[in-house]
Amino acid sequence: MEMTQGLIEFNWSSLMILCNVFILYIILRKFFWEKIKKFMDDRAAAVQDAIDAAEAVNKRADEKMASYSKRIANVEEEGREIIKASKQQADAQAQIIIEEARKQASDIIAKAERTIEQERLAATEEMRKEIASIAMLAAEQIVGKEIDNVGQDAIIDQVIEDARSAKWQN
Repeated sequence: MEMTQGLIEFNWSSLMILCNVFILYIILRKFFWEKIKKFMDDRAAAVQDAIDAAEAVNKRADEKMASYSKRIANVEEEGREIIKASKQQADAQAQIIIEEARKQASDIIAKAERTIEQERLAATEEMRKEIASIAMLAAEQIVGKEIDNVGQDAIIDQVIEDARSAKWQN
């Protein structure tokens, strides 16, 4: 004899369990439902407040991030401008230094040329005097007498001028 039980059976124990669950539901509903509902509502409000606060914090963080990004971009741009201005200033200063060096070099060259010209004139004058004294000695020996100084200078200048224009030109 085989005894099979069905999937759902109805017996007195099932009825008693069902009655106990119903009585428990009524007791919970009567005494605890408002407290449980209030607790759940408070919990839902607290969760919603936390979500709202988190969203507000995220929004402020996003705004600060955007602000910092703008500042960083501005700082980078200012850095580029400072570097550009410094480069231009350095170029201008280098140009000034180069111009001053060129001016000093040209002043040194001009001074050297003036010194050379003065030394050339002094050497020419000294050479003229030497040539004059040699010519005077030669003339004294040839003529055997001394030529007076007033006529001597004019003759020497004339001889030197003729020699300079004809043969001794550089």
